[in-house]
Amino acid sequence: MDLGECTKIHDLALRADYEIASKERDLFFELDAMDHLESFIAECDRRTELAKKRLAETQEEISAEVSAKAEKVHELNEEIGKLLAKAEQLGAEGNVDESQKILMEVEKVRAKKKEAEEEYRNSMPASSFQQQKLRVCEVCSAYLGLHDNDRRLADHFGGKLHLGFIQIREKLDQLRKTVAEKQEKRNQDRLRRREEREREERLSRRSGSRTRERRRSRSRDRRRRRSRSTSRERRKSSRSRSRDRHRRHRSRSRSHSRGHRRASRDRSAKYK
Repeated sequence: MDLGECTKIHDLALRADYEIASKERDLFFELDAMDHLESFIAECDRRTELAKKRLAETQEEISAEVSAKAEKVHELNEEIGKLLAKAEQLGAEGNVDESQKILMEVEKVRAKKKEAEEEYRNSMPASSFQQQKLRVCEVCSAYLGLHDNDRRLADHFGGKLHLGFIQIREKLDQLRKTVAEKQEKRNQDRLRRREEREREERLSRRSGSRTRERRRSRSRDRRRRRSRSTSRERRKSSRSRSRDRHRRHRSRSRSHSRGHRRASRDRSAKYK
């Protein structure tokens, strides 16, 4: 796809710095990368749906049974194309034996495709069978023909556009998992910090309650001490007043007794 020059900075040194820094703390740039790749996939899926709608409007409508048989041919074409692209990649890497094994699998799939094409041909008129039945690739939104040859299929499934979208979709799935895990970890950290704050607040309230209770207790103790002291002083004062009254009473009694004796002596002396 011709998207123009990338506006991002591609620098291996900056990438290495980011990888080192991300080990020490979470920078969460994966979210930006996920949004960036999702924009590619959203645009591709939008084109895929438009292409499907266009094909539904332009191609001859067929029955569900014939459509299922055509779909089977398309699936076998896709399998052949993927196997051929893989065989070519292995051959380019020098792994000839594995490439030969893949080509043997291709021959088996070709036999299945031939049988599927026969079933599809027998289920519809010859004029309709000759018409090219197109299908939209779900990965990259390109058109695929029911009668495409092996070379065309290999070029598609081994091409940069198709492989590029496979890589983007795989990377996007990986980023979604990574972002979900980090968000879950961040939510757990927030929950843990909130629980710690609430626990500290409860401890602080309990400590404050104990402090207030100690203050109330000390205040009650002081009031009790003052009350006891006041009571003692009152008792002392009461005893002192009682003693004073007793002394005054005794003093009056003595004075009265002396006066009575003096008067008796005076009367006695008068009669004599």
